[in-house]
Amino acid sequence: MKKTVLVTRPKHQAQPFVKALAEYGLDSVVFPTIEIRPVAGWAVPNLGRFAGIFFTSANSVRFFLERLIEQAPAELQNLQESRVWAVGKTTGGDLEKHGVKTEPLPKIADAVSLMEGIDPNEIEGKTFLFVRGNLSLGTIPKLIAERGGTCVELTVYENIQPSREDTEKVKSLLLAGKLDCLSFTSPSTAINFFEAMGSKTLPEGVLVAAIGTTTSGALEKIGIRVDVIPEYFDAPNFAKAIASRLTSDR
Repeated sequence: MKKTVLVTRPKHQAQPFVKALAEYGLDSVVFPTIEIRPVAGWAVPNLGRFAGIFFTSANSVRFFLERLIEQAPAELQNLQESRVWAVGKTTGGDLEKHGVKTEPLPKIADAVSLMEGIDPNEIEGKTFLFVRGNLSLGTIPKLIAERGGTCVELTVYENIQPSREDTEKVKSLLLAGKLDCLSFTSPSTAINFFEAMGSKTLPEGVLVAAIGTTTSGALEKIGIRVDVIPEYFDAPNFAKAIASRLTSDR
């Protein structure tokens, strides 16, 4: 019998991961615990006044660049000339599509690893921009402040929780033993899932998979044991790690 993985990514981002799982003979149920929409009411700042700019997700790049190109296209040159840091290959790749070169990506795709690679002397007394979603953990601003820098936070998108109807369907599948693994690709997908379920208790035998250490840390913080973390924090390796664990448990 095929194993089934719950995919909690937003619908527009889920298909590549679903396809990767299918290559290992795994079925998927897509249940976006976050849907993404742009935040209204913010303006693109003068990017030339910052010592550097931080992006930690593809969504932050997407919504920031969409508004920049529409409302302040002249700022694109400032962005291209700025020091820019990104977490993850996808985030860095999306910036490169707009001619924005990033600092070397951290080997481990999380905010703590990114900040560990920056000399504290490059932060002290300087002002940075952090482009974020509404559920950001705030790690980068905290570490910048600890190093004597200033961080301007700009929220460009927000996460919307799933509908009651979809939530009840997933609850039924989970309780009926039809989900073998729950996969989470960000702290917000994990937190929103367990808030939607209304319980942190899972049926016996259900695995929990986190794409990276930031996500696994968020799960552990709310009391959830993590069974699977890939060696490299991207969708293909995440699918491979889940498949390997599900196969070994047969």
